[in-house]
Amino acid sequence: MQIETLKVFCDVARLRSFSQAAAASGLSQPAVSQIVLHLERRLGVQLIDRSTRPFHLTPQGQIYYDGCKGLFEQYVELEASVRRSQTELAPRVQVAAIYSVGLSDMNQYVERFASRLPDAEVHIEYLHPDLVYQRVFDGSADLGLLSYPRKSRELTALPWRDESMVLACAPDHPLARQPRVRPAQLDGLKWVGFDANLVIHKKLDGFLRARGVRVDVQARFDNIESIKRAVELSTGVALLPLPTIEREIQAGTLIGVPLAGTRLVRPLAIIHRRQKHLRAAVLCFLEVLRQRDPAASRTREADPRREPGHQGTPRRRQSRATQALRRS
Repeated sequence: MQIETLKVFCDVARLRSFSQAAAASGLSQPAVSQIVLHLERRLGVQLIDRSTRPFHLTPQGQIYYDGCKGLFEQYVELEASVRRSQTELAPRVQVAAIYSVGLSDMNQYVERFASRLPDAEVHIEYLHPDLVYQRVFDGSADLGLLSYPRKSRELTALPWRDESMVLACAPDHPLARQPRVRPAQLDGLKWVGFDANLVIHKKLDGFLRARGVRVDVQARFDNIESIKRAVELSTGVALLPLPTIEREIQAGTLIGVPLAGTRLVRPLAIIHRRQKHLRAAVLCFLEVLRQRDPAASRTREADPRREPGHQGTPRRRQSRATQALRRS
């Protein structure tokens, strides 16, 4: 039975008038009479005693009216609740990211996303790589951002960006004055590395071993922030993605020296459940992520020497690593 039929009967019973109920429902009086008649035939009882004027409800009609009134009021409240939720609950995109995805870069992505969907929200949780996978697997995160994505039948991994790896060292380290460093020059150096259970450790270890380089490991950490602090304290040197140390380079606490004769990158990827239907807001944020890298745009804007006809020096200090990588 349609809810409109119940509404018409409730109007008739409440107003005690077929004509007034017709006006309230936007129907003709004969149509309202037919609706009530069909309802009585369907139930097999008389709901309205038409022998008196104004008519009155039969005992069965009163019971039915009381029940229908409560049902209709609940339905009206349900519709209102759904409409409120549409306006009050903004679409939300849940993202799980490894610690070393730049916070400043992510803020720029979020701002660009907000310009497209002002009512939507992006919530980013920074986690260990294993937890990033777990969040995406269990559905608590729509997207995951991490490096060296592993193959999986359940996940789709979309290439995001490649970050050049440079030698990070303290400003007073002998190699800090070099325009470039050859992998062979790393042999025997005091080293700050990644935990052995991380993929990036295996990749860097393989890179050094293939070139016959042995380093003197002083400490290992499971995140880049801790490695940077150890390098700043001259505990050793490290190979780190250039974007992750740009802030320290600007502050003068670290130097990033590019590698000579080779190209070593850390690939970043965006992962999501392969069979999961991505909501419109998630697809929009995914599109924003895969557009031009805000970090690259910011670096170009910071270097006026890229502007045609400029003869001066850069307004902002840049690392030799950044400049050398652009020339290569």
